Parts: sequence; C-alpha cells; structure tokens
Amino acid sequence: MAGTLFLVATPIGNLEDITYRARRVLAEAGIIACEDTRHTGKLLAHFAIATPTISYHEHNEHSRSRELIEKLLAGTDVALASDAGTPLISDPGYRLVLSAIQHSINVVSIPGPSAVLVALTASGFPTDAFHFAGFLNTKQTQLRKQLELLKLQTCTIILYEAPHRIIETLSSIAEVFGPDRPVVVARELTKLHEEYLRGTAATIQTQLAARPSVKGEITVLIGPAPDVPPDPADPDLLRREVEALIASGTPRMDAIKEVARRHRLPKRDIYRTVEDS
Repeated sequence: MAGTLFLVATPIGNLEDITYRARRVLAEAGIIACEDTRHTGKLLAHFAIATPTISYHEHNEHSRSRELIEKLLAGTDVALASDAGTPLISDPGYRLVLSAIQHSINVVSIPGPSAVLVALTASGFPTDAFHFAGFLNTKQTQLRKQLELLKLQTCTIILYEAPHRIIETLSSIAEVFGPDRPVVVARELTKLHEEYLRGTAATIQTQLAARPSVKGEITVLIGPAPDVPPDPADPDLLRREVEALIASGTPRMDAIKEVARRHRLPKRDIYRTVEDS
C-alpha cells in the first residue's frame, strides 16, 4: 500500500504557531522533504522531532520528486515542508504533488500559517476577494507588464518581494497605479520586529529609503481601485481592459463578462464595443 504525501504548513516566524497536527505528522512521517535541512532541523530540534530529512528545493525538484514518489509507492509516508509557511505557495512542491496524484498517491494538506492570509487580514483592505501574484519578475520590463495587468484587478492584490528590491518595486507600483492607490507593506510577520507600513507606494518608499537597510520577509498589499464607472461614450478603456484580460489567459467571453461586472454595464454593451473595434 502506498504511503501518504503530507503538505505541512510550518511557522513563518513565531514557533508557537505550529499546530498539534503538524507536529504529530512531522514526528510520524517516514521522511521530511524540506527546502533547507538546516533551517527545518532547527524547528524539528525545538520540538524534539527526530524524523530524518532530505533536501527538496527548486534546483533538485525534478530528480528529487522521482525519488520521493518511489518512497511513497513503497509505503513510506512523506511530509513536505517549506522553510516557512504553507508548501507550494511561492515555494517548490507543485511537481511532486502533481506526480503523486498521477500515481494515485493520497495527498493531504495540513493547514497552518501563511503570510498571504496573515497580511491580508491585518491590512485593512477588503478580504472578500483577493489576487495573489507571488513574486513578480525581476526584470523591469516584465515587472511593469505584470503591474499593468494587476492594475485591472478590482480586488485586493497581494505579492511577495525581497528586501533588496522593495524600494524599486514600490517606485514601479507608484508609477503604474498612480499616487493615490493605498498600499500596505507587511514585514517580518509574526516575528519580534513585525510591522505594517500603511500609506501610498510613494510614502512607504520614502520611509524605507530613509533606513540604513531593509531586512526581513516582505508582503506587499495593494488596495482595490475606486469603483468609478468609466464614461460609456469612451469605449477605448473598455476595449483595453478586455484585451488585457485576454492577454493574461482569460477566455474572451469571460473577459467581456468581467469587464461588464467591473463597470456595472450590460454585457451586450461591452460585446458590441469589442466587436466594433
């Protein structure tokens, strides 16, 4: 009988955030696959868990997935853990989960900490819907294209950023989203020096630029755009929004429906506008 692949969420800072279930699964698994065995080793030592570990990161994900699937098929329970937070969320693991499903191996997710939800719930932005963009492209041209597409979102936008890039990224956000779009930068979540910087991209950029350095894990949240319907007499904006959604992979009719919902206009009006272009 095949083993089970457990996806175990681990603390993003405060070790008290680990769940009883996560501790039990980590202790009972045959092996723990983790990004950095030294980092996870500190967590395991803190809770006196002696389960052996094996590295699983973006550079060995392909070969290691095959090895772990063999262990699972042989009956070994495998726990997958990221350095912090929920596995697969901007971390390796997708290839392993997909392969496990293809081999009819049971996959169980053990819920727990996630920087996305921690930051969202404390941001003060709407939580009924949100768009998680992960890490944006490090190349400025591609970054700007991604931000232009994200600008069309009507919900809260969440992304991760490295401390050495945050000031430059905030500058790009200010340029693309405009000077008044509300932004929250959440840093070192659940840790001793946790902080939330609230304002606009430009004001937060100024605060961070005045510091000797910026350190820690960073989550950026961008508030939704004001719900102001465009002038129906000017169809260019509507066409651009439909085209941007299609370019991002949204089916044509779904893009038309989304733009109609976004601007509280009849779908037939958007359809005619696109057809006449």
